[in-house]
Amino acid sequence: MKKIPLISLSVILISILALPAIAGIVNAAPDAKLVIISPHWEGIAKEYEAAFNAYYMENYGESVDIEWLDVGGTSDCVKYIDSGFEATPEGIEIDIFWGGGVDPYIAAKQRGQLLAYKVDDEILDKIPASIAGIPMYDSEYAWYGTALSGFGIIYNKALLALEGLPTPETWEDLTDPELKGWIGSADPRHSGSTHMMYEIILQAYGWEDGMKLCTLMGANIKTFPPSSSAVPKSVGAGDVAYGLAIDFYAWSEVSKVGADKIGYIMPEGLTVINPDSIAILKGAPNLEIAQRFVTYVLSEEGQKLWMLPVGADDGPEEYLLGRLCVIPDLYTELADVTVVPINPFEVTSTLEYDPDLGSIRYSLVNDLIGATIIDSHEDLAATWGEIIGAEKTLTEAGITSTKVEDAKDKMGEVPLTEEEALAAAEQWSDAEVRNQYISDWHTFALQKYEAASDIAALAGTELLTHVQELESGFESEKEELESGFASEKEELENQITTLIAEHESEVAALKTQYDTVMETLRAEKSTNLYTGLGGGLVVGAVVGFAISYFMARQREVAAVRA
Repeated sequence: MKKIPLISLSVILISILALPAIAGIVNAAPDAKLVIISPHWEGIAKEYEAAFNAYYMENYGESVDIEWLDVGGTSDCVKYIDSGFEATPEGIEIDIFWGGGVDPYIAAKQRGQLLAYKVDDEILDKIPASIAGIPMYDSEYAWYGTALSGFGIIYNKALLALEGLPTPETWEDLTDPELKGWIGSADPRHSGSTHMMYEIILQAYGWEDGMKLCTLMGANIKTFPPSSSAVPKSVGAGDVAYGLAIDFYAWSEVSKVGADKIGYIMPEGLTVINPDSIAILKGAPNLEIAQRFVTYVLSEEGQKLWMLPVGADDGPEEYLLGRLCVIPDLYTELADVTVVPINPFEVTSTLEYDPDLGSIRYSLVNDLIGATIIDSHEDLAATWGEIIGAEKTLTEAGITSTKVEDAKDKMGEVPLTEEEALAAAEQWSDAEVRNQYISDWHTFALQKYEAASDIAALAGTELLTHVQELESGFESEKEELESGFASEKEELENQITTLIAEHESEVAALKTQYDTVMETLRAEKSTNLYTGLGGGLVVGAVVGFAISYFMARQREVAAVRA
């Protein structure tokens, strides 16, 4: 009988004993997997993963291991997907792209990166085909809007009151020179929601005026963090007074800090409510799971997660999501419990947005803003400070100068027309062409800011010219006053001389009269007392009259001299 070595027996025994534990580990492991690339924040990922796993276990009897690829914001996700498909055109081992608006999905479909999937009519019938002219889902079912997003300006009410700053109403308000250093914006090259706000401005105001607005607003911006979620937090903390913000980040900050301290406005007629989309990527390795995830997110059960408070039935378990759902009926059904403050399907004053235009030039606009505003921000802000200083000084002096507006116009110039931009966008996948444009734009920006600075300096020379004109006018007025004073002085002196001459002639006449009287009296040689007394009286009267007259004339001369 062959013996089994003790060591071998021990190994076999340990293996047998370990089998139940190993089986337990295997059974505990997820049966399905899903890979999602998304710019969504942690709360959305955790809540939807937990809710989908519960749904999947109930309906399919197994759990799903969801891997979330976090490569940054929407623009970063687009770059990651593009580079992946360039390397492996048939698939990039990612199942789903979720979040980032509509524009990137239109472009991804055109590049052949998406896999069409039509959800059941029972679900699709509850979702409108469009909102304010923007499609809610692709007509060929390559992508679907899973939530709605509004775009606007968050502001710190307490800080505005403290600093005496204005309450914003439009995007243009953010170009006010008083707001320099008080505005926050993420970098659109990383943040899809921030990109959307710059694109909205371009479509609302037109290509050239829109770029000028973006530039002047950019001159007021303090910093450009990569994540749009950082901006509302900076506003809430008082680091900046205003910020470009997607609605749900703004409402979250309002909820946290208080509506008495934080405000949020979506500029009337100058913004859009835009679907936040989802799509299955070409070559998805877990296609069936991906299709079920899309179906779940679009279902009423999945849509309620956006709308309900934490802990509510069918609501999130830990994180408040606070977003607008895509099913209109839920706004009525959840009216008494929802955390979202508006019904987007009742908002009528929105911009007529062209998603195809936005999609075509998506990456180009990001690079244009980056090269001319963000990467050149030090020069931009310095030039803006010079223009502000010149304008303030001229205003205080009561001077209106065209040079100030000329400097602003120069600062806001665009390096290419809208038609040229669309033509360039067609070549944007060529790295060499793209990098050359970016380099040229950066150089263009530095040159135009230097030119704008020179124009602002010319405005300063206008102030100097004005001061010189004032000095010349003062000297002329001084000479006139001195000339007038000299004439008056001469006239007064003539009056005094005349009075003195008149006085002297009158005294001489009196003296002559006195001498005549005295001669007459002496000639009479009368010793008559009566005559003597009478003569004395006459002489006294004459002398007294002469003295009185002399004193009166002296007072007149003194009055004239005074």
